[in-house]
This record gives sequence, C-alpha cells and structure tokens, in this order.
Amino acid sequence: MDWMMIIKAFLVGGLICVIGQLLIDLTSMTPARILVLFVTLGVAFTAIGIYEPLVNFAGAGATVPLLGFGYSLAKGTEEAVKQNGLLGSITGGITAAAGGISISIFLGYLCALVTKSHDKS
Repeated sequence: MDWMMIIKAFLVGGLICVIGQLLIDLTSMTPARILVLFVTLGVAFTAIGIYEPLVNFAGAGATVPLLGFGYSLAKGTEEAVKQNGLLGSITGGITAAAGGISISIFLGYLCALVTKSHDKS
C-alpha cells in the first residue's frame, strides 16, 4: 500500500472540502450554487491543463470531489471529440460520467425510500 498516495489524496480532497465549507460559511452562496461552481471549475481547470497534474498527484483526492466530476465530463468530451468529431461533444461527457451519475440516482432513490421527507421549518 502506498501511504504517500493516501496522504496526498487526503490532503487534496480535504482542501477541496475546506474550500467548499468556507464558501458555505463566509458567503451567501447556496450549496447548489457551490456544486455548480465546483463542477464548472473542474471543467475549466481541465480545459486549461491544470487539473490533470493534480489528478496525477493526488489520485482519488482530486477525482472524487465535485471538481473531479467536472474533470470526468471534460476528459470524456475531449476523447469523444477525437473519436467521433462534433457528435462527441454532445455524448462524450455523459458517457464518461455515466457510472457516477447512475450510482447517484440509485442511491438517491434508496435514500428516498428509507427516509421520511419533511419541511425544513
């Protein structure tokens, strides 16, 4: 087991989470807007070439958080465009992120079945 990789993943993933928590605590941004911001930043950082080195450095610490979802979308789109041309720009991101999207939907459904929804007030 590579303990150094585990430490790097923990530090990078933790730092991303700290940034998200600071955005919640110090701004008036809603969690939904922070989610969209992180996914969009993941795509943007991948497009300009600065997220790939972070993924190579931290592994799951960079691919598991929401920035990593944006990274997956961008990399999938990039590869699909190389293979299929313009059609890849439409299908590539969803194809690359299909596993994460599927499990999110399934687990969300399970949570809805076993919990009782209620009003926040």
